[in-house]
Amino acid sequence: MIWVVSAYCRENQKVVRFSVGKRTNKTLNQVLISLKLSEAQTIFTDKLKNYRFLIEKKIHHTTTRSTNHVERMHLNLRTHLKRLSRRSICFSRSIVMLVALLKIYLWGGENTSIRGN
Repeated sequence: MIWVVSAYCRENQKVVRFSVGKRTNKTLNQVLISLKLSEAQTIFTDKLKNYRFLIEKKIHHTTTRSTNHVERMHLNLRTHLKRLSRRSICFSRSIVMLVALLKIYLWGGENTSIRGN
């Protein structure tokens, strides 16, 4: 199973980092390290238990209201990118192609210096 983890900036409403991989702490930690390096003041997440071990308690918040924008972005991804839908004719198992497609979709006309993986 492939997991897409993303960090979403609430001020400019853009994805600042994403990672694609197996459902492990390693995949999740790739995004969290970027947030720690950028000195994020607050990190809002859902209540997945893995976050408790990887994010400092003083900056970690788990309110569902604060994750609305990123959940909507994930809905848009699933709706627009049929490569993510397992039962569609467009689905592929290639992680390289998925990462390339996500980079184009999320950062197509923007500065590509921010890396996905």
